[in-house]
Amino acid sequence: MTNLYKMQKIIPKKSLGQNFLRDEKVLEKIIASANLQADDFVIEVGPGEGVLTEKLSQKVEKVLAIEIDRNLIPTLEKKFAGNEKVEIINEDILQINFPDLFARYKIQDTRYKVVANIPYYITSKIIRLFLENENPPSEMILMVQKEVAKRIVEKPGKMSLLSVSVQYYAKAEMLFEVPRNCFFPVPEVDSAIIRITPNPTSQTPSQPSPSKEEGARKKFFRIVKAGFSAKRKTLVNNLSNSLHLEKNAVEEKLKTANLNLTARAQELSIDNWKTLSKLFNT
Repeated sequence: MTNLYKMQKIIPKKSLGQNFLRDEKVLEKIIASANLQADDFVIEVGPGEGVLTEKLSQKVEKVLAIEIDRNLIPTLEKKFAGNEKVEIINEDILQINFPDLFARYKIQDTRYKVVANIPYYITSKIIRLFLENENPPSEMILMVQKEVAKRIVEKPGKMSLLSVSVQYYAKAEMLFEVPRNCFFPVPEVDSAIIRITPNPTSQTPSQPSPSKEEGARKKFFRIVKAGFSAKRKTLVNNLSNSLHLEKNAVEEKLKTANLNLTARAQELSIDNWKTLSKLFNT
């Protein structure tokens, strides 16, 4: 491991999930994986000490680094003083008004990327925050806990509520693993880099309105959550119990969807769930 610089007088906060990446080779691999272009606008969540921020600013037009820890802001502002490609804002990513943010920086369509070593304790919230946005990123390159990365990219047979929640919106792939000793302080788990590419959306007059899309999404996840409500039970039992339906009524819908009556939630594909959502919401 290459130590990027002498130890700074920054005490990582466990409450904010702060583990600072300090490996030059890993940083270079992240940058290479992001397929960055000179005119890209990149949002970085949790820049920490700014090592990834610096690498990004060498490749793209603008880096917006969003840091919740106000104690890190002076260090970041000093580090990037005079660098017009980097802007630091002290905000909570989960509380940001995205329409205002996009208007402020004139971000149009999906012409931005998210590249970040995100706080692991809010991984799923951050991912869904961007994927459910009316203006999702064109791509997300994220450092996450290794076991979480594996769950996100699972295929039918080992699916979970998390993998369905991500793959409903996007294609997800695990790119490479990152050993725990690449961080300070050294965490208790290994990490991994994942790429999440949102599904393309059609901008045609026939496209569903945002309210209809939200309604369809809520109906979809109502069925998915019901299906995963009890891990060891069959899909029939979970849907029957959670939706308060007779088992024979649930069985008929599963037959219509060409699903085995002994199937469990983890065996279903995204298309299977979409079919069930339509059947149970009509």
